[in-house]
Amino acid sequence: MEHLEDLLRQVAQGGLEVRADSRQVRPGDIFVAVPGASEDGARFIPAAREAGAAIIVCTPAAAAALDGADCRVVPCSDPREALWKLAEARWHTASLPLTILGITGTNGKTTSAYLLEHLFTALGHKVGVMGTVSYRWPGHCEAAPLTTPDPLHMHAMLAQMAQAGVDTVVMEVSSHALAQQRVCGVPFAGALFTNLTQDHLDFHPDMEDYFAAKARLFCELPRADKVLAVNADDPWGRRLLERCPAALSYGLHEAPAATAAVHRHLRGELRHSGTDGLHLHMTLEDRQWDLRSPLVGQFNALNLLGVQALALGLGCQPQDLQALSSFRGVSGRLERVDNACGLNVFVDYAHTPDALVNVLQALRGAGFQRILAVFGCGGNRDRSKRPLMGEAVAQYADVAILTSDNPRFEDPEAILRDVLPGLARAREVLVEVDRRTATRKALEMMGPQDALLIAGKGHEDYQIIQGVKHHYSDQEVVREILGCA
Repeated sequence: MEHLEDLLRQVAQGGLEVRADSRQVRPGDIFVAVPGASEDGARFIPAAREAGAAIIVCTPAAAAALDGADCRVVPCSDPREALWKLAEARWHTASLPLTILGITGTNGKTTSAYLLEHLFTALGHKVGVMGTVSYRWPGHCEAAPLTTPDPLHMHAMLAQMAQAGVDTVVMEVSSHALAQQRVCGVPFAGALFTNLTQDHLDFHPDMEDYFAAKARLFCELPRADKVLAVNADDPWGRRLLERCPAALSYGLHEAPAATAAVHRHLRGELRHSGTDGLHLHMTLEDRQWDLRSPLVGQFNALNLLGVQALALGLGCQPQDLQALSSFRGVSGRLERVDNACGLNVFVDYAHTPDALVNVLQALRGAGFQRILAVFGCGGNRDRSKRPLMGEAVAQYADVAILTSDNPRFEDPEAILRDVLPGLARAREVLVEVDRRTATRKALEMMGPQDALLIAGKGHEDYQIIQGVKHHYSDQEVVREILGCA
């Protein structure tokens, strides 16, 4: 039996590859048997050994079963911790010449990541991004299977970015990744908290656990000197500020009394919000400036404030922030679908109650005659938010069209039944389990002064039905139905 510290030194010296998937093991590799949510990695130790793994890292119990085996065995109490430490050692992450920025929160991560990418690119930096839509840097782009990748993939990509000349990395950090130690060992130079609303309670037992996972990015991960920007308009953000005295708070309101004496506060005054965009007036101590943006809605005003707060903490000046005025938005985030009929159709990723409220409020405030909303709820996810999503649509839409959205392994009609109680007070409700048919019916109901929101999928181009991905894009379907594909 060996010690992990000795193995880490050997990995740092080079020549050893680290695997957590037995199917990827090659002769001479290290295999880390990580306990998973549905599978225990220890089950795959025999397959890894058969593939030629020279070193097995596993729990003491699994190590005991390997006594006398013809391979090196490194027992450790937490194989997840061992995995990220080995990944960090393999790719020398701590010494990479990268400024790494992490964004966490329920909503706004992707838009904030794109805003930061746009800003730092305009300021002459070479930027890499890891997030919900893709992992990309100049010369490379791949679809993202997870918002935040596993430790081996992540540390390897950071090294690839550095080799490609990237100097700034923007990363969306999910609560799953924080809870599962996927971003441990990443030397974040800055962290942004957007908000916290109900989501992922199929994974977290309650909101307190969800918040505790998010807080780890600010309170536990390396680099005590990292810049912190926290939304003071959000109640969970105010709780986080209590734990982070060095943070810069931001919001559309004055700093709460409890935090005003401790934190510098970036205040944004929303002077205009309409279909043509936003006009924000910012105040930070004795500095004031304005920013105009084509983005729509109060939630995007908060995204712009959060990005500015983080950038200011990193040394940017107010005049640098004017680069944000030319950012026109993210695919699938309140994206207008141009069409030959001139109808006002928008696609958005909103798949939580709060996200639906935000985007519907933005459309309601834009002055349309009626708001129609096509939406559904994902299968095999938090069931308690389903009626809450119905309530959000009932409150802000004139017509609710309930349909399927990635039913996965659940019965689509059973999911709709879970949503319907929340639509009890809706003005008008149409239930259509087939998403394409629901979209067609919604388009047929529209007038030229109406707006249609198709929510839930955003940038996604698939439906997951009984575990199988079928190609499906809301944007493509709208254009096909309206004859402008």
